[in-house]
Amino acid sequence: MDLHDFKDVAENYDRYLEVMYTQEFDKHDNFQEFYLELAKKWGQGGTVDIACGTGAVLLYLAERGIEIDGTDLSEEMCRVAAAKAEQKGLDLNIYPADMTKFDSGRKYSLAIIARSGFMHLPDSKTQKEALLNIREQLLPGGILTFNTFDPWPGAQAQQMQTTPEDYTFRLEYVNNEGYKEKIYNAISYDPFTQVMQGNWKFVTYNEAGEVIGERVRPLRMRQTYRSEIFLLAELCGYEVVDIYRGYRGDKEDLQDPSTAWKYQSNLIWILRKKD
Repeated sequence: MDLHDFKDVAENYDRYLEVMYTQEFDKHDNFQEFYLELAKKWGQGGTVDIACGTGAVLLYLAERGIEIDGTDLSEEMCRVAAAKAEQKGLDLNIYPADMTKFDSGRKYSLAIIARSGFMHLPDSKTQKEALLNIREQLLPGGILTFNTFDPWPGAQAQQMQTTPEDYTFRLEYVNNEGYKEKIYNAISYDPFTQVMQGNWKFVTYNEAGEVIGERVRPLRMRQTYRSEIFLLAELCGYEVVDIYRGYRGDKEDLQDPSTAWKYQSNLIWILRKKD
């Protein structure tokens, strides 16, 4: 299982992400607006939010008139997203499914995998399966967007020396039961599989500051280099149209890979389905 498959994580996901994004504002500024602009440009034939989580992109776009479906591997995430949609009076198709296999019975002009959804695919074989399946769900000339980041050797070297028990403090927030919780991360890196693997530890406190609970949830993500994405795109029948460096609209030079070292960026890929 992964972090996002747990009921307690899904129910508190929005709460701790709000704190995380406040701390990392420069990385997430214009996040939802960015995908709205993509949907206005590419989503006229219908949009699907893959790995939709609790609906941060899905609901934002739906409220602004975008025709959109949502799917996620985690049933708990889909349940929370569906409840939020119902509260907002939105009638949306939200369903649990593996992105390597999903098929809603319709085609889309835009497929979105926001944030770290694509990076949870554990190896290149699974990445290829997902890209091929998503291609089948797209209309001719349809667009797929997903995120990666430029692996950074300094961070990799540090993570190669840690274990899944070497916790560091990440953030503090108030959970859905009104209790203060602190989140700690422990992440190690395997250079052979390119997988970051470890645990998130949630420690819960009562009003007196006493520990009243502790939960450990696993997390696994794969670091994928730009060269791999270009090869996977070609292999799976896509062309790379653009790469954005974050959500503010700055584009990467497709012919200059040196920017990977210059910016250490969150990369947003725009791929077009080849006919």
